[in-house]
Amino acid sequence: MQAQAHPAQGWVGYILPIAIIVVVMALRMRRMGQMRPLKLETLWVVPVLYLAVAAMMFWSLPPKGWVGIACIVALLLGAAVGWQRGTMMEIHVDPETHALNQKPSPAAMFFLIALIVVRSGARSLLGRTSGVSPAMLTDPVIAFALGMFTLTRIEMYLRAKRLLEEARSRQ
Repeated sequence: MQAQAHPAQGWVGYILPIAIIVVVMALRMRRMGQMRPLKLETLWVVPVLYLAVAAMMFWSLPPKGWVGIACIVALLLGAAVGWQRGTMMEIHVDPETHALNQKPSPAAMFFLIALIVVRSGARSLLGRTSGVSPAMLTDPVIAFALGMFTLTRIEMYLRAKRLLEEARSRQ
């Protein structure tokens, strides 16, 4: 006896992730206009943690063939996107105390939302039409995220350091 899929299961698979993304983004957008301290010493933490996770995943199941090439391309694309995303973050230096602050950019948030939408659409389209397993898309996505997180932080570090040096030289 074969079990039939309930018609509601199909759309629930799309609605639930969208609802979670909307809630998370709404909470982040609420805090978007607020300045937050930027500590140059801690910008390396997220990329290093994500590098450790990515390395463990690639070590346990190394990408092979076209998936490996796709991972390299995704890493490079993620780096380009990450640099662009980093430039969208506002960085301010207090002229008197030289304290660094950042204000996340709404453009950077919308950029991230657009990436999620494109990724979801591509995964859905490729999974249905080309016979590509959605599991084959996870390795390039991991590589893309590694490049994006790393270069976002590198761009912010370099720019914040330059702004800080400029502020100190004015005194």
